[in-house]
Amino acid sequence: MDIFKIFFNHDQRLDKLAKRNANKTQEEIEATLQDFMTPTPTFSKFYLTGTRLKEEKFGINQLKKHDLILEKLDNTFSKMHISNADTTYQQLSDTIANTAIGQAIIISKDEDPNFNHKQLQVGSESNVGHLKDELREILLDGRKVLYKEQAHHGYDLHLFSKENIYPQLFYSLQELVDESFRFFSINSKRMGSEKHFYFETWTLDKPPHGAEEVYPETVL
Repeated sequence: MDIFKIFFNHDQRLDKLAKRNANKTQEEIEATLQDFMTPTPTFSKFYLTGTRLKEEKFGINQLKKHDLILEKLDNTFSKMHISNADTTYQQLSDTIANTAIGQAIIISKDEDPNFNHKQLQVGSESNVGHLKDELREILLDGRKVLYKEQAHHGYDLHLFSKENIYPQLFYSLQELVDESFRFFSINSKRMGSEKHFYFETWTLDKPPHGAEEVYPETVL
């Protein structure tokens, strides 16, 4: 049996990705006050992962429907410009196949060949937390950033977006649900430990609070 999981985190404040500097200039202080008077932009992030339960293999690429998952993502991001540090691709699946762990994939409505992908690159640990300014800049422009992240036996996918695209992801991937492919939608804010992350290995039939199984008839 394959377990597919989407961890989601919505309405995170984009200003939390801004620089934190105690020595602000007067212009920066005034800009901060202006920002306070305007609506705060937010962003969403999604972590897609999977477990081959019987063999205890971890990574979205370990799932039998891995190619179908990528096909669904291709459909979700069709008519978009998709690129990594090397070139632009027609489909997201091709980009993922030709992108190394830690390299950024940029998804945008308009082609922007001058963007510096390398400034978003992370190390093998795939820690994007220190790229606050870089991520904030590109998300505010309406682009999306996708990373291949290291999993125990392959890779997972980590997606950042100013737009909440969860419904598109949900309904597209829901079509893959059957007896051999179980899909869980998980609120990251309620699942803060590694034990919770791998809940399917010890409490699959009674998932912890924050993890909801998706069935063919489930609606948002």
